[in-house]
Amino acid sequence: MKVVIVGGGAAGMLAGIASARSGNETVILEKMNTLGKKLRITGKGRCNITNNIDIEEFIENIPGNGRFLYSAFKNFTNRDIINLLKEEGLDTKVERGNRVFPVTDNAQSVIDALYSVLKKSGAKVICNAKVLDLIVEENKVTGVNYILDGKCENIKADKVILATGGVSYPQTGSTGDGQEIAKKYGHTINELRPALVPIECYEKDICKDLQGLSLKNVSIKLKDKERNKTIYEDFGEMLFTHFGVSGPIIISSSSHLIRYKNVEELLKKRNIELSIDFKPALSEEKLDLRIRRDFEEYKNKDFKNSLDKLLPKKMIETVIKMSKIDPDKKVNIITKEERINLVRLLKDFKLTVKCFRGVEEAIVTAGGISVKEINPKTMESKIIKGLYFAGEIIDVDAYTGGFNLQIAYSTGVTAGRNIEE
Repeated sequence: MKVVIVGGGAAGMLAGIASARSGNETVILEKMNTLGKKLRITGKGRCNITNNIDIEEFIENIPGNGRFLYSAFKNFTNRDIINLLKEEGLDTKVERGNRVFPVTDNAQSVIDALYSVLKKSGAKVICNAKVLDLIVEENKVTGVNYILDGKCENIKADKVILATGGVSYPQTGSTGDGQEIAKKYGHTINELRPALVPIECYEKDICKDLQGLSLKNVSIKLKDKERNKTIYEDFGEMLFTHFGVSGPIIISSSSHLIRYKNVEELLKKRNIELSIDFKPALSEEKLDLRIRRDFEEYKNKDFKNSLDKLLPKKMIETVIKMSKIDPDKKVNIITKEERINLVRLLKDFKLTVKCFRGVEEAIVTAGGISVKEINPKTMESKIIKGLYFAGEIIDVDAYTGGFNLQIAYSTGVTAGRNIEE
């Protein structure tokens, strides 16, 4: 069987490995000048390969059509990708949140290992090849048309796998080409939206004052004020930016919030609130005791000089301003009411969500080819015979932590293997 894979990212490379190992003549067509462009920037350049939790728990971390991936995850697990890299001489390590990274802390080493396996498997790679269209005869794929070095070429195929990614980070080659091709042949493309993306807040002045402040052990809640409902909560690391907030727990929250009913309308009405607890390990009572101890130690100092042990230096001026306590007031005359308000501010620091940053800043894309039109056991199209899909082109997306890359590997392997239904 001759298999052509369009796209040489994580999904395309794993599809190529699986296809070649299944005995197929396999060709990967990549429009960029090298494979794995997006993989190179994942995990801030370190590559968060996968997550170390049991594969059965992965679906709980995939708000976007997680159940569709049940068979794919059984076909190729997180242990499988770790072992594949290990066999190629690349060891991994587990960090906070069960995130798995290469011991090299370098995404390029992951790309190099996968490329090495790909070449050993016998797959052929053609870079700078932009696919224009499928060749379809009697509702079956028979090849693809593409441009290479300015010339139109075509290649025959018994099976074509579209693994062209979403539309996030377009500079890496993910520009929605595959979705347009699939749409031409009858596939439904669910709206392409940013997922895992920073959030803008209405209180830009506050956020700008705190810009660059990274906090590791905070908890957040996203609240629908109109319905008096908590939409999402999490614990971990976040970052203040000039426009709002970012960091792992914020971008995971965006994946949840983007699916919330009437979210755009609620955002316009300023009805989505972000509550940050800067001291989640302490109850209000224990935090009050802590502050009282600090106040006792600094009782003869001004309030503005009493918070150094409690808060990062970058936060102090903003917290003082929002507490409405006179910064020059002596600590020993701060009232109980003022102190309790300070406690509540630190346990429930409120910002109002304005909007999501653009899809070009998103880590992954929500939306894509409808999973209703794809066989979950094989990744084959239910509309065009011989056409398969893998990775971010499909309408599936997950939280941060290595889950999205595992989706790419597992769907790639499933599409690449010769699985008979």
